[in-house]
Amino acid sequence: MKIPDIYQLYSKHYLVDTDTRKIRKNSLFFALKGDNFNGNKFAEKALSLGASYAIVDEKEYHTHPRTILVDHVLETLQQLAKHHRTLLKTPIIGLTGSNGKTTTKELIHAVLSKKYKTTATIGNLNNHIGVPLTLLTMTPETEIGIVEMGANHQQEIAFLCALCQPNFGYITNFGKAHLEGFGGIEGVIKGKSELYTFLEENHQSAFINPEDAIQVEKTLKINTLPFDADLKFIEANPFVKLSFDSDHIQSKLIGAYNYTNIAIACTIGRYFDVTDAHIKNAIESYTPDNNRSQIISKGSNKIILDAYNANPTSIEVALDNFNAIDAKHKTVILGDMFELGATSLEEHQHIVDLVEKLDFDNSYFIGENFSQTSAKKGCFQTFENFLVFLKRNPLKQQSILIKGSRGMRLERLLAFITS
Repeated sequence: MKIPDIYQLYSKHYLVDTDTRKIRKNSLFFALKGDNFNGNKFAEKALSLGASYAIVDEKEYHTHPRTILVDHVLETLQQLAKHHRTLLKTPIIGLTGSNGKTTTKELIHAVLSKKYKTTATIGNLNNHIGVPLTLLTMTPETEIGIVEMGANHQQEIAFLCALCQPNFGYITNFGKAHLEGFGGIEGVIKGKSELYTFLEENHQSAFINPEDAIQVEKTLKINTLPFDADLKFIEANPFVKLSFDSDHIQSKLIGAYNYTNIAIACTIGRYFDVTDAHIKNAIESYTPDNNRSQIISKGSNKIILDAYNANPTSIEVALDNFNAIDAKHKTVILGDMFELGATSLEEHQHIVDLVEKLDFDNSYFIGENFSQTSAKKGCFQTFENFLVFLKRNPLKQQSILIKGSRGMRLERLLAFITS
């Protein structure tokens, strides 16, 4: 069956599912495969649970009148999403960057939702599977789409742009993330800038932070929409506060680094004629979750939990911000950073050196990578080793920063910080 024919089935309900635990009535089930699962095996189950059709790519599972056999399920999903995008009149904002993508996307979504029916990437489903699924959640009623695009190799952003065909783009920043896949910081800049290349070639527009020299340089041939001039950073102690015309916005986001995430949401909101009052309300009502810059009280301790992910750039700005906030006693707990390739030891050592200069009350480093640095005191090879230490030496009356890569799962510490 060809894509236009599958599209006719999809457009009856605009529903796509890939997980039989979450099947919706009349959806199209795409039998995706992974390293440890084969969706083809669940095609008949999806149909029995209410899916209208199941798309499979293994002949032995083409056993039902409502199974559709294709050459490659994932490619079919991507092609269907691209076909859908070409038929949509919806303006789409494409978003990428090394740090802050998901928070920025959520802020933009919160602001634009005050006036428009918007559809945005759910969570961080921003890869070659997540982007097609995001596009396929959009309907003719969607007035603005917001698509987050992640990448750890060259040409990934270019591929995702070809799918979502953004009318507007924004790159949060260029940092030391996924250095192994991109081949260094210059590779990061080149890879993320594939969004700019798409915008230039298709005569579209880029929102930019005029304070970011790389953004300015890379968009010289593109129609640019810079941050509104009246937006000014005031403080982050710990929550970000900024001037906003003759008023100000007091957010629930910690860290000066979140100022630009708020500023772009305000700028985009104004571009699309959302009122300043609605923008202010949207930003001030937004509360971070999912281990991203959350402030949590546990006993006598106040915790900044930023354990969703980490790279050298994001840890450095988090440390600088933590150092600047008013707090009598401070403890830093850092976990390993992943996907740094040949620069891993150098980058972990740089973080250790920075922490030692900042002279916090307590500094703890967890993981194999940090264990290879010069940080002998306060260094633990495994999470379990640190847990033994923490139980014997409970933290009391501390402001605590917890940050590490997703694979470290440092949010597990919350259950053991109780004093």
